[in-house]
Order: sequence, then C-alpha cells, then structure tokens
Amino acid sequence: MKRLILIAAVCFSLPLFSAVADGVDTPETRRAEAERYLAASAPKTMFEDMARKMSANMPPDQRAPFVEMFVSKVDMDALTKAMVDSMVKHFSTEELKALADFYGSPVGKSAMSKFGDYMAELMPTLQKEMAKAAQRMKEPAPGN
Repeated sequence: MKRLILIAAVCFSLPLFSAVADGVDTPETRRAEAERYLAASAPKTMFEDMARKMSANMPPDQRAPFVEMFVSKVDMDALTKAMVDSMVKHFSTEELKALADFYGSPVGKSAMSKFGDYMAELMPTLQKEMAKAAQRMKEPAPGN
C-alpha cells in the first residue's frame, strides 16, 4: 500500500516538474515554486533572526518583549499563506523557480544569513527618514 501511494505521488508530481521545465506558467506551477522558495528561505527563521537583530537597536528593557511579540505572536501559518498567495499572484513560475533555486543554493543561504544584520543596520536610518517625511507632511506647503 505504501508503495502504491509513493508511486501515485511520483506520478502526480512529474507533470508539474515537466510543466516548469517546459515553461508552463499556471497558478499550480506558481504555487509549487512559491512553496519551494519558502522551504528554501524559511520565513519563520528569517523573522526570528531579524527580530533578534532589530531588537539590538532598542533599549535593553524593550528587547525581550519585542522579540517575544515578533516571534511568538505572529501567526506564521497565516503569514506564510499570504506570502504564497501573493507570490502566485505577482510572480511567474520562471521567476519563482529562479528565487527558489537561488535561495536554496549555498550563496543564497549565505546571503539570507546576513539579512537580519542588514535589516538591523538599516532600520534606525529607515525609522529616522520615515519620521522626517511624516514631519514634512505636517508642514504647510510653500506659499500657503
């Protein structure tokens, strides 16, 4: 029985892989590649790493609550579903395959391991610039 299930699973997946190789772009092939991309890039791991590194810019008493909220309070299943649905909507099968191939490769994994440090370093400047932009929006336009 297990062998029959395995054979059925392989037979079911073969058309999908050949469709991607043949350049077919359907919602089904996009979803398969989006899921492969997320398996390679592990959103939960990325969010956990980013939260820990971003918290380094906060006062010490706010770090642990921030990481706790960011990591444990976010519904990763809902976020992952939204990510897949959005990728299926906006990217082609070929683009998603390229993303999955890259982030599944050694160089892609190395790049992603640095993403938390990058975001932690960028965040203070981003926050400062957003605050300045918000302040400029409150100022009257010249000539008024």
